[in-house]
Amino acid sequence: MELTTTQIVALGGFGGGIVLGLAARVGQFCTMGAFEDAFLGDDRRRLRSWALAIAVAIAVTQVLATAGIFDLRHSIYLPTSFPWLGAVAGGLMFGIGMALVGTCGFGTLARIGGGDLRSVVTFLVMAVSAYMAMRGLTGVARQWLVDPFTVSFEATGGMALDGVVNRLLGIDTGPAVGLLIAGMLFVWALRDAAFRRERRLVASGLAVGLVIAGGWVATALAGSNPFQPQRLESFTFVRPLGDALVYLMTFSGASVTFGIGSVLGVVCGAFAGALFKREFRWEACDDVRELRRHMIGAFLMGTGGIMAFGCTVGQGITAASALAISAPVVMLSIAVGARLGIAWLVEGSLAGLFQR
Repeated sequence: MELTTTQIVALGGFGGGIVLGLAARVGQFCTMGAFEDAFLGDDRRRLRSWALAIAVAIAVTQVLATAGIFDLRHSIYLPTSFPWLGAVAGGLMFGIGMALVGTCGFGTLARIGGGDLRSVVTFLVMAVSAYMAMRGLTGVARQWLVDPFTVSFEATGGMALDGVVNRLLGIDTGPAVGLLIAGMLFVWALRDAAFRRERRLVASGLAVGLVIAGGWVATALAGSNPFQPQRLESFTFVRPLGDALVYLMTFSGASVTFGIGSVLGVVCGAFAGALFKREFRWEACDDVRELRRHMIGAFLMGTGGIMAFGCTVGQGITAASALAISAPVVMLSIAVGARLGIAWLVEGSLAGLFQR
């Protein structure tokens, strides 16, 4: 049976998702876990793994883009207008929700693969709220209250950092800006001897960065069929959760996508990793308060992720690999939101922000 272009692209997402799921379960790659270690334990090893993933993703993506393998200007992360209020407000909402749940959308899928039934609830609420924020009631509110506040980047042809630098200098810097940023992240990540000794964290950071770059390649090459053109994209885990839910409900009349394949791949990869580490076990909420916290957090992540055009993976690594100016804005907002949420959970008030 000959595969269609959409099926080939979805298989690319599925394969990359398996690697990401393994990185989460075996390599302990988790953005929320990295924030908790840094904020509460002054341990930045997992944060360095995350920085290493960004560095690899930027370096490989920028070199491939300069070589003409794909044109990042066709991605959703480099429009000519930057919805800054959505990036900030959405990032804060996502960060708070991530703290309430204990992980992000990507981590939710990884937990499902390990048998966590709480994450099934998180997945369902996050998927529905993401679709609501795109096309439903909260989407109308988003269009009225958030979307009008933008900054124009028409002069640079998109909100890519290298495009801004090229405009200011009057020359084409090629991949230099991206390689410089990647180099600084490499140095910061690998300068710590304790992190270098954690081979599992180093390996997971390298693997995640390569997979993000591979997502661009998969959708660019397999999706270049003029009769079945596909959107240039890489991994993100907000809208794809909603797409996966709709696909499961309307399988006979729906088309599979790269994002749907990535969602299923992460769950399968995490399941394999949990079996490998003998960590698979069924878990559920202890009481109604925990269930309520997960549902509220999932709603905030689904809504905030759509407002911010991505999550800790979508903006934090994928958009960063395209040098999108939105990436640091959204990630800083997510970090602040996560810190607020952690302080509230640990201290019962925001007083924890002022305590070491």
